[in-house]
Amino acid sequence: MLLSLVVHTYSLRYWFPATIMLGTAPAYLLSWGAWRLLSTILPSSLYHKIDDRLYCVYQSMVLFFFENYTGVEIVIYGDIPKNKENVVYLSNHQCTADWIIADMLAIRQSALGHVRYVLKDGLKWLPLYGWYFSEHGGIYVKRSSKFNEKAMRKKLLAQTQRGAPVTTHLQMYLVIFPEGTRYNPDLKNVIADSQAFAAKEGLTVLKHTLTPRMKAAHVAIDTMKGHLDAVYDVTVAYEGTLDSSGQRRSAPAMPEFLCKECRRIHIHFDRVDIKEIPSEPAFFRRWLHDRFEIKDRLLTNFYESQDSDKLCKFPGEGKPSPLNLSKTLPSLVILGGLTLPMLLTEKGRKLYVRTWVCGTLLGWLWVNIFP
Repeated sequence: MLLSLVVHTYSLRYWFPATIMLGTAPAYLLSWGAWRLLSTILPSSLYHKIDDRLYCVYQSMVLFFFENYTGVEIVIYGDIPKNKENVVYLSNHQCTADWIIADMLAIRQSALGHVRYVLKDGLKWLPLYGWYFSEHGGIYVKRSSKFNEKAMRKKLLAQTQRGAPVTTHLQMYLVIFPEGTRYNPDLKNVIADSQAFAAKEGLTVLKHTLTPRMKAAHVAIDTMKGHLDAVYDVTVAYEGTLDSSGQRRSAPAMPEFLCKECRRIHIHFDRVDIKEIPSEPAFFRRWLHDRFEIKDRLLTNFYESQDSDKLCKFPGEGKPSPLNLSKTLPSLVILGGLTLPMLLTEKGRKLYVRTWVCGTLLGWLWVNIFP
């Protein structure tokens, strides 16, 4: 009986926030849809401004659970610019919670509404969200020979060069994970294949990241180079992923994260001015691999330092960066206030279910016709 209660309490740590984050989706999408319909008679720039604001509300609610609810401590190494910039965000990729880290940095820069992602193609089948992420400027890409460079350039140009004055261009905080798939220490074959490819191409073999793929990052930076200010080179390490024998373990997935199994996240931040990045593909590939060599050294120091004072830390001064509740709680109240009335009436519940079902089916159709 006691064990059952413990298990039930533990599962609630995940199901409570997950239910709210998913459960508010219909109300959010209906609100966004109403604005999308109204904005057809308004300037495009106004639509995008409010769309970014709505997106900020939803993502702030998500961050309430990933930061305030979990109580995770965010430790940042390096100085995040105080002003918003147009950037491409490049990071190592370890788990399903990595995209949240981009949100964590963006909200500290008042740029949360501008976050857009380059996503693997399979994620477009997510109910409701798969379609909405695309509408908000997300880009779905396929790997290797199926990568559609033309489609990616077209979508980026549509967002940054719509023929309008520069002042109305979209703010861009484009998140890319160049490894293409997650680094998991338990997947020895994936790591071995990545290292073999690096050796074959004459590149430095990396131990704590996979060999980065250049296509999406190069297309993004090359297409938007006249619109971008910088690249944010971010290296993330989750504390608690070093076992008692000194071996690196897999990073926490979202359920584990929400169950408060991650006490601290270490984020190494480096800003690279866009003028310093080579545009020619061969040089860009070398530059990107060099950046991942730096990440690999940082992570090697984090996981393997012989100095106990430096173990599980990045070099330099790490500054804790708590997120004020006022940044996230209002969004939770707003979305909860929109959702509850729907669930308290029979007509509201029918609309709620229809939004899930019809919105998902129509979204799947739309995102496959207009990728």
